[in-house]
Amino acid sequence: MKLYSMPSSGNSYKVRLLLSLLDLPCEIVDCEDATLEIAQARADGRLPFGKVPVLELDSGRLLPESNAILLYLAQGSHLIPADPFHQAQMTAWMFWEQNQHEGVIAVRAALRNYPSRAHLVTPERLADLLDRGHQILGMMEQHLSGRDWLVDGGMSLADICLYAYTHTAEERGGYDMARFPAIRRWCARIAALPGYQELFA
Repeated sequence: MKLYSMPSSGNSYKVRLLLSLLDLPCEIVDCEDATLEIAQARADGRLPFGKVPVLELDSGRLLPESNAILLYLAQGSHLIPADPFHQAQMTAWMFWEQNQHEGVIAVRAALRNYPSRAHLVTPERLADLLDRGHQILGMMEQHLSGRDWLVDGGMSLADICLYAYTHTAEERGGYDMARFPAIRRWCARIAALPGYQELFA
């Protein structure tokens, strides 16, 4: 397999983290934001939706979208619950990550860290994303208080999915993670897993 991956992207990182946790061999093709490599991958037709990550299977088939890739790679593993309700809980958190969490937490981090996004930055927008991000993190904090994992049946893809942008929310996004001790414990739990890989490993 081959993964077209942006080294600094949480969406790409969640796939690399899963590959490492499951010890799955995969060639990583770095396609950083605004580089010749990502432009070439687009020109070569390797990015069906125009963005990374994309998993290229041995058959040559291309699978875009980070959470779809997670579901494909984790088939048959302990990270997809056997119980139908727990599996649905997992999927709900994965949908929530993309339509609520990522569009705030990741966007603020991108505005602060990518020079190519500098023209989109205004104090008002950063302040709005900060307020909304703290509310979103507060929802995770409330849910994780008194539990180890997001889904009742144990660790799942939901944890890997949401960990990607959450664990750098303070460093890259400027969020005050001291407000969220349950999230911090959850992040430490994931970082202690065998096979864990850092964002910039």
